[in-house]
Amino acid sequence: MPAETSFLKQVDRAFKKATSLTKHEPNLLTQIKNCNSVYYFNFPIKRDDGSLESIHAWRAEHSHHKLPTKGGIRYSTHVCEDEVMALATLMTYKCAIVDVPFGGAKGGIKIDPRQYSVNELERITRRYTFELYRKHFIGPGVDVPAPDYGTGQREMAWIADTYNSLANGELNSLACVTGKPLGQGGIRGRTEATGRGVYFGIREACDVPEDMKAVGLKVGLGDKRVVVQGLGNVGYHAASFLQEAGATLVGLLEFEGAIYNPDGLDVEAVVRYRKETGSILGFPGAKDIKNRSEGLELDCDILIPAALENQITSDNAPRIRARIIGEAANGPTTFDADAILHQRGALVLPDAFLNSGGVTVSYFEWVKNLSHLRFGRMSKRFDQAAGRRLLGAVKEITGHEFDETETTALTQGADEVDLVNSGLEETMVQAYQQIRETRLQVGGTADLRDAALICAVDKIAMSYTHLGIFP
Repeated sequence: MPAETSFLKQVDRAFKKATSLTKHEPNLLTQIKNCNSVYYFNFPIKRDDGSLESIHAWRAEHSHHKLPTKGGIRYSTHVCEDEVMALATLMTYKCAIVDVPFGGAKGGIKIDPRQYSVNELERITRRYTFELYRKHFIGPGVDVPAPDYGTGQREMAWIADTYNSLANGELNSLACVTGKPLGQGGIRGRTEATGRGVYFGIREACDVPEDMKAVGLKVGLGDKRVVVQGLGNVGYHAASFLQEAGATLVGLLEFEGAIYNPDGLDVEAVVRYRKETGSILGFPGAKDIKNRSEGLELDCDILIPAALENQITSDNAPRIRARIIGEAANGPTTFDADAILHQRGALVLPDAFLNSGGVTVSYFEWVKNLSHLRFGRMSKRFDQAAGRRLLGAVKEITGHEFDETETTALTQGADEVDLVNSGLEETMVQAYQQIRETRLQVGGTADLRDAALICAVDKIAMSYTHLGIFP
């Protein structure tokens, strides 16, 4: 496999470049870089027509410096050991960057879920969970999966149910997996969390005058032209939030091609059109680009690759015109392409930071499951009552009468989704500022990817030091 197409090699090359700017002991860096364990297995399933098929699956746990490990499960024909190890590695760095107390993990099943019935997918998912359970690769304090490419709430519900049946009444069994439906221990705001995190991260970068001046753009999102690759969960929500914030969505890419309209596209209208026709091509008022990869090269201010890895390579990087690349997917930019983008002055918001909204809210869900208490339940009514007392005092002093609409708006207590979104916003804002500060401290040729990885390594190294493993 060529060096540029091996996902794990891309991740390790970025790690080596970043850590060359640190003074950490080489053996410690080797420990941090290496994947702790990988479990490969295959099992038979019975298809609806009665035939048997052998299913190939993996689960990788990259780092046990903190437990449980955490990472999604993807269903794709591209799943392989290299991919799950690379994704698990990124998860370790991602969790450290946003101060989520997990080690990194990732899993996958080598199937195209569109080629299987719901009943077949359920049998595959439940058997996969059983295999993880019997090898001690799943559990609230061991390893906690989540949705990823090709999976969602439905699959997480099957995993939770299967684990619960095997765990013999374990009190915290629902915390074995996140991204579950609300009725099965899920949390409000999880579905859109990764896309919302992408929005918060890009918004924060665009609000820093020095960073915008460096790429020749004005502060804020209002004048930004955006191209998004991928209309899945992450890409759709990122596009929607950016559009709501005033950015202009000028291009969208999907597997069937790309569309472009310099005057703007309505993401909701495009999604409706695609559901009706099966394609984004032919959308009224937009120009069709049948070679979807050319869509990455469209004239825009912000390019958001929100599909799969290795989308921006040394081949097409010189033709990328965006001045900000927001890596909403895992590993969308190869190591060599990243160097090309950095050399021409583009601002690359790295995946290990920008893609961390999902794991942040997954952490909130895990905490909710362990505490057995919905966020906001204890405080919402108290906050409302306190607000009404405050308005009463204002009325007494000023004589101003508040109508019911004003009163409701001014005294609204925070419910679960408010707290989740607030926590996610705080996490993304603080992480970006910490990464910026690290880049300024390191200086030289360091970019935001280097700075993000240095932040992660510093925190992981501290964990090993506290364990007494390294001085």
